[in-house]
Amino acid sequence: MEQTKKRSLAEKINVMRASVMGANDGIVSVAGIVLGVAGATNNSYAIFLAGIAGMLAGTISMAMGEWVSVNTQRDSEKRAIERESAALDNDYAGEVTYIKNKYMATGISENLAQKATDEMMKGDRLYTAVRERYGFNPKEKTSAFAAAIASMIAFPTGSILPLVSITLFPAEIRISATVIAVVVALAVTGYTAAALGNANRFQAVVRNVISGILTMLITYLIGHLFAR
Repeated sequence: MEQTKKRSLAEKINVMRASVMGANDGIVSVAGIVLGVAGATNNSYAIFLAGIAGMLAGTISMAMGEWVSVNTQRDSEKRAIERESAALDNDYAGEVTYIKNKYMATGISENLAQKATDEMMKGDRLYTAVRERYGFNPKEKTSAFAAAIASMIAFPTGSILPLVSITLFPAEIRISATVIAVVVALAVTGYTAAALGNANRFQAVVRNVISGILTMLITYLIGHLFAR
């Protein structure tokens, strides 16, 4: 039951991460596209069409990227587990010494480090050895499919905001309205991402908002250069 709960928590975090990052990328990417086109033309249909194309392309790209990324991570972890299993079979004493020395490097005395190592290795020795040598929990599994689906849903959800803003607001205020809407949305996703990672919320929000503003400014100016 405990292992099931741990896997469930890891899976939830994985899905939440993919969802937040997918929504954030959807906001920034489509905002950059529609503002870039808006800098070149006042044609609402052209702006909307570019935004839709960007949303569809981004949705597929993000989903495939998550699927490939998580699968690559799982393959790397699988190879690490296989290497450690072989190391335990071929040089068990060497692996025990490695773990003991790692504990000693934290300031623990040699006798206590040896006792701690022996105690840990009495249980699941492969789990202990992988955790200490490679720094991940081999019992926690993440789903590439779940991450891809979460990203596939989150990206278009995030991209709806700039797409609707640039399309529905009157022409004279749609640029500023879209920028304001995007800044607010990026503040929310930046805060959420920081909360999930237990990072500094303020710094995360500031970084996210600044990167979004720079993206919109650069694409708008580039589009404006090609304005007719």
